[in-house]
This record gives sequence, structure tokens and C-alpha cells, in this order.
Amino acid sequence: MNISLQTADKLNGVLTAVIEPADYQEKVTKAIKDFSKKANMPGFRPGKVPAGLIKKQFGASILAEEVNKLLQENLFKYIRENNVEMLGEPLPTPENDKVELVDGGTFTFSFELAIAPEFEVNLSKDDKVPYYHVEVEDKIVNSQVDMYRQRGGNYEKVDSYEDNDMIKGVITELDAEGNPVEDGIHAEGVVMLPKYFKNDEQKALFAAAKPNDIIKFNPSVAYDNSEAELASLLKVEKEKAGEYKGDFNIQITEITRYMPGPLNQDLFDQVFPKGTVTTEEEFTAKVKEQIAEQFAKDGDYKFLLDVRQYVTDKIGKLEYPDEKLKRIMLANNKNDEKKVEDNYEKSIEELTWHLIKEKLVKQTGVKVDDQDVVEMAKEVTRMQFAQYGMLNIPDEYIENSAKEMLKKRETVDNLIDRAIELKLGAALKEIVTLDEKTVGTEEFNALFK
Repeated sequence: MNISLQTADKLNGVLTAVIEPADYQEKVTKAIKDFSKKANMPGFRPGKVPAGLIKKQFGASILAEEVNKLLQENLFKYIRENNVEMLGEPLPTPENDKVELVDGGTFTFSFELAIAPEFEVNLSKDDKVPYYHVEVEDKIVNSQVDMYRQRGGNYEKVDSYEDNDMIKGVITELDAEGNPVEDGIHAEGVVMLPKYFKNDEQKALFAAAKPNDIIKFNPSVAYDNSEAELASLLKVEKEKAGEYKGDFNIQITEITRYMPGPLNQDLFDQVFPKGTVTTEEEFTAKVKEQIAEQFAKDGDYKFLLDVRQYVTDKIGKLEYPDEKLKRIMLANNKNDEKKVEDNYEKSIEELTWHLIKEKLVKQTGVKVDDQDVVEMAKEVTRMQFAQYGMLNIPDEYIENSAKEMLKKRETVDNLIDRAIELKLGAALKEIVTLDEKTVGTEEFNALFK
């Protein structure tokens, strides 16, 4: 097969492939024979259908399939071997629709290519990029400790109401004169949290309330006419909740408050591997270390974002074959022109970073193997559990979850990309000059806004 590339300019090219009979006839003949061995046709024993009959009935489709295989294999082989930096997929030209696939014929196909812009990226100690160290304040540590304590807490009865307390009681519908409505709503075991009232005046009615107090309030005003919340409180159907605009009494039978769990060995062993922490001081120190480790990872991520911005600014705006790229994007987005137009600039930003990153990976010699991807899957799994405060997850469970993650091709591609960025960030920290800064957690988080 003869393949050639003609470039109109640095960004646009046409790839032409000429397929001769010698390229495909042997493959077609073999495909017909293989088909005849598997075919099941009336009048013939299975596997005994004559090849000539198969060729007569299915020869055209077999020829098309083999020619298409040849075309795909050799096009991408040519692109790979000739280091053609193509963007997206080759676009078939309209002339391809006119090609008639007839056995013994010579077929010429052509494809438009969008070619990546040429640019150079070489970072060194002359390049200065910010790197942030985060100082973890005690209030952040204490807040995290309190969150862990919440997991082991429970509700306890109290003698008077404070913000966040839960009130339980009997609710009764009142008329305009403040008397119970005959056959009106009267529900026991009603539970509510005045803190979440949307009206401050209604909320204030419960300040310092005590068990056995009877308090008159207006649920419709308290919940700003929310049908869902009224239906839950009054124990009526949502469609009817809006009908209740008047006052109600609630006789408080119980006030409960959520009390955080103690800082004891049970909690220590829930959060960290059993026996590794035995005192409150060790627990607090370990929590601070855990938070600091996460901020260190976030610092590395911020560094890579700053490298991206620094290099993008350094190389300036790249020129792309916009019209051709939009056609490629249209083909991948079900011809949704508005979606392509709305997202084109953002897509170009991501494409530019992808091209930059490829060059940086080449400069640093970063490589990712299967074990790197497995470890990244485990790390992502740990992060997912950590979002729910689950840190002490058995290794076996982490490994099983990671294996499930690795069964999905799209997920694997994402993990590979994350593993590359992790190694790339570490490599670049050794190449550029770090403009190191120490900041607090609030200042650091503000950098991402």
C-alpha cells in the first residue's frame, strides 16, 4: 500500500492511501474460505458451503471489510512511524464516497489531518514557579477532631433548649381565637429542629424552652410555606400542606442534644490502625499530620497548575487549524454546533496543556508502568473513603475496590493521566527554581478561587 502526506501549511495536511489488488486479494480469499467453513446455508452441510457461492453472495461485504481493516491499520502505522503530530482523528474527504469497491480494482482514499502547532518547551533553573507550603492551624485540627467525635456521639435528653437541639412533642392545630380546632390536626411524636426555621421570630419562640412547655407558633411562617417540610411536620399529604396557614401549639415532651463521643481508645482505633494511637495528644498530633499530608498533596497539585499557567504564558498563544478542529469536534458531538462553539475555547486550553504536558514528559523522561496505575487506583480509592471520614480501611478492601476500578477502560485512562501528572510534578520540582512560600489554610484555599 502506498501512503503519502501532502501539507498545505504547517497545520493542515491530506493523507492519501492507494490500495492495490496485491494488498488485499490474499486477505479477501482467506476471509472467504474462513467464512465458508462457518457458514450454515440451506442445501449444504455446515462448513461445506462452496467458497464460490460465498464470494457471489458476500464477496462485496467481505472485500469492504478487509479493505477497511487494511486502511485503518496502515494509516495509523504511517502516522506513528512518521511522527505525524495529528490532532483528533483523520477526516475522510467527500471523494471517499465515490470510491467503488470492485474486486481486482485499485482504490484511492484521502483524509484531512489537523496537525499540531510546532513549539518548544525547555524548563530549567532559570524558570521560577511558586510552591506553597501550608501551615495547618490548631482550629483546623480541632475541627477535624470534633468531626471524628461526632461519629461516636449520641443524643441525650436535656432540661432546656439550645441551638441545634431536637424538640419532640404533641402538635395541635389552633383556630383564630387560639383554641384547638375540632377535628383539626393533632399529632403525637412530632420532631423538629427550630434552628432550621427560615423565620427568626418563629425561631426565637423556642429560646430556653423546657420539657412540658406549650409554645404557640406558626409552622407555615417558620418554614416559609415549604410544602415538603410542612407535610413532614404536620404528618399530612404534601398536596394539602399548603392549606395550613394558621397557628399551632406544641407541647414539648422531650428535648435532646447531640453529644460528641469521647476521645478514647475506641475512637482512636476507628480512625487509625489499631494500637498506633493511645493518647489524646497522640491522636491530635496524628490528625494534624494527616491534614498536613493532604495539604502537601494539594500543594503539589497547585504547583502543577502554576507550571501550566507559567508555560502557557511563556509560549504564548498557539495557532490551530480551527475550522478543521471544529469539524472533528462536531463528528464527536453528534453534530451539535452550539455545544462545539460554546466549548471551543475551553477545549483549546485543554488541548494546549495536553501538548505542553507531552513535551514536558519527554523532557523529564517520566514513564508510568502498570504498578503506578494500580497504586494510583488505590490512592483514589483511599481518597474516596476519606471524604466520609473513613481512614482505617483494610488493605484487602482497598485492593478489591481498585481492581474493580481498573476494569473500566475510561477509568484506567484517567488513572494513567493522574499517575503521569504526579510523577511529572515531582520531576519538575527538581528542574525549575521553586519560589517557596508558607501560607495558612485559608490563604491557600483562596488561591483556588
